[in-house]
Amino acid sequence: MKMGMIGLGKMGGNMVLRLIRGGQQVVGYDRTPDNVTMVEAQGAQGARSLDELIAALGEPGQRAVWVMVPAGVITQAVIDDLAARLAPGDIIIDGGNSNFKDTMRRAEALAQKGIHLVDVGTSGGVWGLTEGYAMMIGGPVEAVERLRPIFEVLAPAPDRGWGRMGPSGSGHYVKMVHNGIEYGMMQAYAEGFELMRNKTEFNLDMAQIAELWRHGSVIRSWLLDLTAEALKNAADFSQLSDYVADSGEGRWTVIDSIEQGVPTPVITLATQMRFRSQQEVSYAGQMLSAMRRAFGGHAVKTLEATRQEGVVPEVQPGAHPVAAAPQNIPTHAAQPDTGSAKQAEALGETGQQRVTGDGA
Repeated sequence: MKMGMIGLGKMGGNMVLRLIRGGQQVVGYDRTPDNVTMVEAQGAQGARSLDELIAALGEPGQRAVWVMVPAGVITQAVIDDLAARLAPGDIIIDGGNSNFKDTMRRAEALAQKGIHLVDVGTSGGVWGLTEGYAMMIGGPVEAVERLRPIFEVLAPAPDRGWGRMGPSGSGHYVKMVHNGIEYGMMQAYAEGFELMRNKTEFNLDMAQIAELWRHGSVIRSWLLDLTAEALKNAADFSQLSDYVADSGEGRWTVIDSIEQGVPTPVITLATQMRFRSQQEVSYAGQMLSAMRRAFGGHAVKTLEATRQEGVVPEVQPGAHPVAAAPQNIPTHAAQPDTGSAKQAEALGETGQQRVTGDGA
């Protein structure tokens, strides 16, 4: 089938390449002309405007457009624009990390126009191009079935790694919880390795331990595989900031657990640790230091200089996934951290108000 893709960054661009290699026809559009040129060079049809993209997709009622842009107001703007141009029977696919509550609201509004909304929680990162993507799908059964050829090519295999979770919103909901679990797993690995590295009297070899745990251990995982590979290649973490971005899903998972009364202490604490990493200086920590001196007269440290950070640009679509490996992070290419909207988007931090859904 022929499908449109809006957003040709490292996820959308790589998905287009995988679809082309799998024999599908794709029309790609992005606000960055270089990204359009890149997918054209790989066999996709490029579009320089939404009108051009839609005109290339065929008959009204049979068209499908995949939206792969940052969650929040940007996604809403694109969907609103498409809704004014598409016809009953057409399908809009939201493959980003939208809040499931927003997805439910958007699906209801689009249904009044006869347009289907299919939400696809997509996991796979930069490795998805070669390994395939895990896709958690929500939406009407008939719309999902129409898109089956697309899902079968994007998935690791036609018969696994993808599936319909339920009605619109369910795909993004399951992906939200998936990312919350991811936060917890990453935090547990990081804490464990820091604890062992600090046990200096044992002179433990982190690379040896990570590689050992990959085989037969109950805590083996793909995250551990990537960690072991980085340690084996002597990744120099000392050049990295300890700032860890959060893109919203961990927050939403915690909020949903509170609303349902279901305890999620590990995910909650892992999310809180990301918040702490994002602080240049902790006011709470400064207050604790002052209080300790006030009641006990203890020595305290003063702040001589705040940290200065740069931002290494994200991996470009089509690049080999190894470019993202810790040992290959080009710190010399870092740009000053200006806190710009573009940098926030690259870090995955756009639209933080989506804690409760951008339409709430």
